[in-house]
Amino acid sequence: MNKITQFQLSLMMFLEFFIWGGWFVTMGIYLPNTLQTSGAETGMAYSTQSWGAIIAPFIIGLIADRFFNAEKILGILHIVGAVLMYQMANATDFAAFYPYVLGYMIAYMPTLALVNSVSFNQMKDPAKEFSFVRVFGTIGWIVAGLLISYAFHWDSAEGVANGMLKNTFLMTAIASAVLGVFSFTLPKTPPKVGKDQKISISDILGLDALKLLKDRNFLFFFLASILICIPLAFYYQHAGQFLGEVGVSNPAAKMTIGQVSEVVFMLLLPFFFKKFGFKKTLLIGMIAWTLRYVLFAYGNSGELAFMLIVGIALHGICYDFFFVSGQIYTDSKAGEKFKSAAQGLITLATYGLGMLIGFYVAGKITDANLVAEGKHDWTSIWIFPAIFAGVVMILFALFFKNEKIEYKE
Repeated sequence: MNKITQFQLSLMMFLEFFIWGGWFVTMGIYLPNTLQTSGAETGMAYSTQSWGAIIAPFIIGLIADRFFNAEKILGILHIVGAVLMYQMANATDFAAFYPYVLGYMIAYMPTLALVNSVSFNQMKDPAKEFSFVRVFGTIGWIVAGLLISYAFHWDSAEGVANGMLKNTFLMTAIASAVLGVFSFTLPKTPPKVGKDQKISISDILGLDALKLLKDRNFLFFFLASILICIPLAFYYQHAGQFLGEVGVSNPAAKMTIGQVSEVVFMLLLPFFFKKFGFKKTLLIGMIAWTLRYVLFAYGNSGELAFMLIVGIALHGICYDFFFVSGQIYTDSKAGEKFKSAAQGLITLATYGLGMLIGFYVAGKITDANLVAEGKHDWTSIWIFPAIFAGVVMILFALFFKNEKIEYKE
C-alpha cells in the first residue's frame, strides 16, 4: 500500500468516526434540554443505532456486495446522511426529529462495514496495516469531542441552555457531505459477489453460524454478549446527559477520555491475553463495567469528580477486553467456513438485539428516577447497570469453561 492510498484511507477513517462522535455522544444532552424529550424518547432515538445494525447487512449483502463498488455506495450513503443530518438539526420537536435520525442510522451503520471493505481491499497484510489506518477513526472521534467543548463551547451550561448543541448536527452534516464527495475518489473496491450468484437471507444475517451455538461454551459467551450490551446502552445513552446534569464542565471533551483509553488498552490486549487467558480477560472487562457504574453512582462534579473521570477512562477496558476479545474468540471458534457469518451473527446479537433492549430499559429506568424537571436520581439509575453487569459476570464465571485461545498479533 503506497503513501497516497494510506493517506486516503486514514482520512476516510478520520471522517467516518468524526461524524459519529460529532453528534452521538451529545445527543443525550441535546434531546432532553432542547426538544424536552423523556428518557423513553431519548432511548428511542439511540435505539435507531440498533435498527441500523439490523438493517445494515441487507444493504451490504443485497446491494454493495453484488452490484456496486463499495466506495460508491459509501459516497451515496454519506451524501444522503448529510441531508438527513441537516433535517435533524432543524427539527423542532421529537416527532419531527425521530424519522430523520432513524433514516440516518439506517444509512450510516452500513458505512462501518464499507470503510473496512475499502481498506482491506487495498492492503497486502491487513493484520499489520489495518490498525494504523483504523486508529485515525478513534482520533476523529476524539477531535469531534474536543471541538465541541473547547473550540465552540456548545456543551457548556450556557450553550446547552441556548440550544447550541443543534450545531453538532450541522457540523456532522458538513463532514458527512465532505466524506460523501471524497469517497468517489477512493481506490476502487469492486463487488465481491457475482450478480448472478445466489445469496440467501441466511448468508446475509450470518445464520449459518448458529451451528456454533451447539458448543456449550460458545452459547454461554453468545448469551453473555447480548446481556452485557444492556448496561453498555446506559453509558452511550445517558453518560453525556448525566455529566451535563450534575455540572461537569465540557462533557463532550471529557467523554473522549474513553476513546483515548480504548487505544491504550487495545495495545495492552495481547499482554493480557498471554498473561491471563481468554476467560480472565473477559472477566476483567466485566468487572470494569460494574466498577464504572458504581463510580458514576457515587461520584460528583465536586471533590469526587475524579470518580467520574476514572469511570469514563474505564471505557477502554470495558470495550476492548470484552468486545474485541470476543471478536477474537468468535474468529477462533468459527473456522474458515463460518468466519464472516459468525462475526455477522455476533454483531447482530450485540449492536442489534442486545443494545435495542438496553436502550429501551435505560430510557424506562431513567424516566422512573426523574425527581424534578430536568433532574434525576442518578445514583439509583447507575446502580441498576452496575448490579446487572455484576450478575452477568458471576454467571459467566460459573458457566464458561476456560479455553486456550491463540492470539495472533
